[in-house]
Amino acid sequence: MNYKILDTINRSEDVADLKMSQLPELCDEVRQFLIDKVSKTGGHLSANLGTVEAITAMHYYFPTPLNQFIFDVGHQCYTHKIYTGRKNGFDKLRKNEGLSGFPSPNESIHDAFIAGHGSTSISVAVGAAIAKKIKGEPGKVIAMVGDGAFTGGMIYEGLNNVSKDLDNLIVILNDNKMSISKNVGAMSTYLSNLRTNEEYIAAKKNVTSVLDKMPVLGKPIASAITLSKSAVRRSLYKSTFFEDLGFIYHKVNDGNDIYQVCNALKFAKYAEGPVFIHMITVKGKGFTPAEENPGAFHGVGSFNVDKVSDPDVAPSDSFSTVFGRNLSDMANTNTKLCAITAAMKYGTGLQFFYKEHKNRFFDVGMAEEHAVTFASSLAKNNLKPVVCVYSTFMQRAMDSFIHDTALLNLNVMFAIDRAGLVPGDGETHQGIHDLSIFANYDNVPIICPSNYDELKYWQEYLINKVNGPKVIRYQRGGQDNLVKDYKCTGNFYDLIGENKDTIIVCYGRQFVEALKAKEILKNQGIEISILKLNVINPIEKQAIEILKNYRYVYSFEEHVKNGSVSAKIGLELLEAGFSGLYKYKCIDNYTVYHANVPELQKKCKIDADSIVEKIKENYEN
Repeated sequence: MNYKILDTINRSEDVADLKMSQLPELCDEVRQFLIDKVSKTGGHLSANLGTVEAITAMHYYFPTPLNQFIFDVGHQCYTHKIYTGRKNGFDKLRKNEGLSGFPSPNESIHDAFIAGHGSTSISVAVGAAIAKKIKGEPGKVIAMVGDGAFTGGMIYEGLNNVSKDLDNLIVILNDNKMSISKNVGAMSTYLSNLRTNEEYIAAKKNVTSVLDKMPVLGKPIASAITLSKSAVRRSLYKSTFFEDLGFIYHKVNDGNDIYQVCNALKFAKYAEGPVFIHMITVKGKGFTPAEENPGAFHGVGSFNVDKVSDPDVAPSDSFSTVFGRNLSDMANTNTKLCAITAAMKYGTGLQFFYKEHKNRFFDVGMAEEHAVTFASSLAKNNLKPVVCVYSTFMQRAMDSFIHDTALLNLNVMFAIDRAGLVPGDGETHQGIHDLSIFANYDNVPIICPSNYDELKYWQEYLINKVNGPKVIRYQRGGQDNLVKDYKCTGNFYDLIGENKDTIIVCYGRQFVEALKAKEILKNQGIEISILKLNVINPIEKQAIEILKNYRYVYSFEEHVKNGSVSAKIGLELLEAGFSGLYKYKCIDNYTVYHANVPELQKKCKIDADSIVEKIKENYEN
């Protein structure tokens, strides 16, 4: 598809070189480009359609990398990538060796900071703005913050650190959902327009300068004017939160009107102090199905643009939805069960619980630390909270787990979704760190099921029979056909095979790869056994005794090496006097980029072929 203006844009400065009259057509072309590409690759659509004008104006007035853009959450950055030489990469968006769906400094100098999680932008932007001041560097730092990020406490920690002399800092609130301050009509619009007027800015500067030079009355008059202006604004806006923090506040009532947005950014360019621009946008702007159902088109797989139906937010066949349905069913008879999520109701399968038990469902927003401490308080008061959270986001709440849950041994269940390798979202979303904390506590049972039957059995076991912190962790997506009929034994571990020479230790999704490797080796005349761990913490002493009888013991795991189950097994084997050969393969590189799961497993050398290759080394030497 050819584009009249977009095809001429290969770098940020190309946007800045356009005439303002060309910007509306450019925005239209960018939207068409995004719909065309994301419909083929999948990705975050609604949020990017809503921010086209804002990002276009940012590049028009503040080309990168001289100016730095900080995105929060980073899935709003597609238009930025288009304008910074990465248009051609959208054919492999979120694919193996393709473009990341988030800002990535490893990908481009134009991406100032990584942004896969929420509520971090203002802290990053303040740091960057101060660094520019210290080094005497030109340029502005602009943080584009989604309204959802304001549900996370870190935003307010960053705001609290903004000083009035940071005239190189601009914060843009992309408000497409919640109303932080309401439109107060024509007077609000009038004052906003007045504040963006260059004559107003010059007049304000000149008046202040003249009054400062008046020997006796100047400063009192200036102070009185300031107080009067503040009083007027207080009565009009009914909130001075951002101004009290030191910002110059400006509201854009239509953040999808490129002229209004440019007017605001032009004002911010010359303002004397940090600027906060509150921009009202339409999520999914320009694509009717996304405008009508922005949540469904927030993160999508590929779809047919000409025959659109709402994509599944959470697939009907997945660990998440099976867990969520079962939890809702259990809550029908267990009136103490509560469900808590951090802005991931659909992603964690809790829409079923929400529908049936609204008074016991809590979405706390992007506030994982609060979610855990809140759950701990519920447990202290004799309820049974279940915190459903992605593994990568649980990392943000580990201190709360240690301090507020584990130390008091409170009855909180953690359902860790997206555990292990995660496709598409890439380096910021891999679930490969949580065991490093959870498994430090032997009194915290950790279950890792391989199919739906095991998921439901252990879910009910933990809720009904374990009083204290407990964890069940499971992969993104559905069960593999190879293990869907595997009978849940209810054992803490299962032993498959009778060979006493070589054995593989595994759990969760790696059981599939172990079974594949076992079959490949069998066809080559090599028999092996598999020790499938169902409870991965604490590790059963009897399981270690079984492993001691083998000559070769291998463990393959979707987790970083430090703090892994494999490392713990090695230590326990050593303490038990194991005299054979123990080797384990975990994820060596903390940075695991975007690709599908089989590709990631192969890269990390924990797929079936890599397992076979590793085991055969002993038979060929």
